[in-house]
Amino acid sequence: MLDAYRARVDAAQVYDVAQVTALDEARKLSQRLGNRILLKREDTQAVFSFKLRGAYNKIAKLTPAERARGVITASAGNHAQGVALAAKKLGLTAWIVMPRTTPALKVDSVRSLGGKAILHGDAYDDAREHALALAAEKGMTMVHPYDDPEVIAGQGTIARELLDQCADLDMVFVPVGGGGLLAGVAVYLKAIKPRIKIIAVEPEDSNCFAAAMKAGRRVTLPQVGLFADGVAVRQIGEENFRVARHLVDGTVQVSVDEICAATQDCFYENRSLPEPAGALAVAGIKKWVAENGVSGKTIAGIVSGANVNFDRLRHIAERAELGAATEALLAVTIPEIPGSFKKFLKLLGRRSITEFNYRFATASTAHIFVGIRLSEGASERESIIDSLREAGYAVVDMTGNEMAKAHVRFMVGGRAFGAENEVLYRFEFPERPGALSDFLNAIGGRWNISLFHYRNHGAAYGRVLCGLQVPKRERAECRRSLDELGYQYADESANPAYELFLGSGN
Repeated sequence: MLDAYRARVDAAQVYDVAQVTALDEARKLSQRLGNRILLKREDTQAVFSFKLRGAYNKIAKLTPAERARGVITASAGNHAQGVALAAKKLGLTAWIVMPRTTPALKVDSVRSLGGKAILHGDAYDDAREHALALAAEKGMTMVHPYDDPEVIAGQGTIARELLDQCADLDMVFVPVGGGGLLAGVAVYLKAIKPRIKIIAVEPEDSNCFAAAMKAGRRVTLPQVGLFADGVAVRQIGEENFRVARHLVDGTVQVSVDEICAATQDCFYENRSLPEPAGALAVAGIKKWVAENGVSGKTIAGIVSGANVNFDRLRHIAERAELGAATEALLAVTIPEIPGSFKKFLKLLGRRSITEFNYRFATASTAHIFVGIRLSEGASERESIIDSLREAGYAVVDMTGNEMAKAHVRFMVGGRAFGAENEVLYRFEFPERPGALSDFLNAIGGRWNISLFHYRNHGAAYGRVLCGLQVPKRERAECRRSLDELGYQYADESANPAYELFLGSGN
């Protein structure tokens, strides 16, 4: 098998459309992880993904009769673009069936390359069934995104480039969905240098290869997560599993937060922005090194694609801090008395606050939802929690709570019936340590804070929404204190959004 596939890879036709991508050294990651980390930049291909290699190799080797009937495929996006580009290059008709959940960026790209995009179903498997039915009905040639020897061989050209670019590789981390890339890379590397370890990387919620390895046979996952849509496949390909199962040295599954942290790492290294599936290998390298104590090795990771919707970046950025274990999310109950907010902040010390939500709960208590930037990871988070509990605060660690991270952190607040004399101000706080303390000193414990919401947006100024309980006769004095503080602010007490969703009901 190894020799046969090696010959297929060496004969693969990919460079009419593909380029030999760079193998960049990730210096920051290398220093941090104690290994030499190299990133194979398949995100820089013409369609921003490795998938054009296998697609073109398959289509280029079709017979004239097969080409004349046109080609059809099912894909979550990257293979679709590869097929569309290959068909355009070779003058073929191409139909692409894509799940309705496919990012618009990928759908638009297929159409711009001349492919006919057909949206069907909510996941890849739905699209595949529809594509097979259309292929049978129209007589078109099916170009499978991964379960095909010529597609596997096309993807294997990445391994050939890796060996040309680095003679002393110890490990290669490969993202896995259907398994075309994994099979192609593994079979070629093991044929040439069997000592190189191959590690497959999957999302925790789309781990069909790891499940198959555990069972000793292909299994079908009941459902898959769609965050890393490029690898959201319920069952590993038949040929892919046959080829890869005895060649892969290990598997690792990573969380959404770890994928987001890896995306951030790629940006810091070379200002690239891989899609979630594209960042899998980097996430896998980080997790494997930490869990297995690997050091002093030369490790390559395949950055497989960069087709990410721009609006998804806000979610990736939000979760990256959690995935890097550099942010803690805590829910804390404090007494609803003047000065208690200031006392709580003092216990936190001069740490950087990434988010702060405060809301009057009852006549005697208030709830705080706070994000804290960490410099020492989980040990620092535990230390903070211990110190707060020793001071008598009820604390719930929300750092690993998916619902809290995805929803609750943006929903803290609500109407607080009983928060009398409440006025609402919108501030711009300078993003510097001590800014919040300066604000609290200006308030001086004279007026109770009944609502407080802050988020760090990475700008020079943080946006803050604050409710204060100020009797009407004291409001002029309150405004003078705020003027003296020097922060930009606006009175939002008459804003209809406040009256409808946050107001005290007074």
